[in-house]
Amino acid sequence: MSGDARPIGIFDSGLGGLTVFRAIRERLPAESLVYFGDTARVPYGTKSAETVTRFAREIVEFLVACDVKAVVAACNSASALALNALTAEYELPIIGVIEPGAELAVERARPRVRGDERRAARLPTIGVIGTRATIASGAYERAIAAFDPDATVVAQACPLFVSLVEEGWTDRPAARLIADEYLAPLRGRVDALVLGCTHYPLLAPLIAELMGPHVAVIDSAEACALAVARLLDERGLRAPDGARGDEQFYVSDAPELFGELGARFLGRAIDGVRCVPEFSGAKG
Repeated sequence: MSGDARPIGIFDSGLGGLTVFRAIRERLPAESLVYFGDTARVPYGTKSAETVTRFAREIVEFLVACDVKAVVAACNSASALALNALTAEYELPIIGVIEPGAELAVERARPRVRGDERRAARLPTIGVIGTRATIASGAYERAIAAFDPDATVVAQACPLFVSLVEEGWTDRPAARLIADEYLAPLRGRVDALVLGCTHYPLLAPLIAELMGPHVAVIDSAEACALAVARLLDERGLRAPDGARGDEQFYVSDAPELFGELGARFLGRAIDGVRCVPEFSGAKG
């Protein structure tokens, strides 16, 4: 039976990367997955590029020791600040969440412009929502420009979305009120909207409803899963036919809390979360 049975490593500063884990699991059920959440040092968005790169490097070293065949930086901050350094230092493939989301947004925005005669004369406009740190980094603007220099990008920070998701309030009236306020400046202006935070897919149904049917809502987790599948095919790294992928979860602190909150992201229970002693209590 041919194929590469080694696992895919996925890491994030905490919980949000579980939406990427879930998307990869759904698209690639035969693959084994190892997840690392750096819960002792979350959040990454308030830290310097040097610190985020150091944290990411330490986690990649841990995943390499787990004999992974590829690594997914399921964290917007790590993707924006550390990905270039990581890809230069390691031979194994490392994918972030920003480029896949930007590429899919460009792909889905252009046909909508061409197909609408009322707006055919103008170039596509792509909206990006994310945390303050991600929006301030300009990472999505740069990634979108690399795929389509003519696209206009409109960015909007939505910091309260993370708290709503982690509290499990995605279907509360408060979530609708807050989302309506955040999205108001984007409605009627964009052809596609990138969910530029790995927490935001849990709010995707509400966001899509508020933005309307003419806006393509880009789930960065799903875009990343597509990119991972493409990478495995290009490099001949797919798991053997008929394989049943297993799962391992590691954190740097509070495994019980991670398991409890993480179930909201995966839509199912998380069993056997392990704390890595080397990272425990490492605050930065």
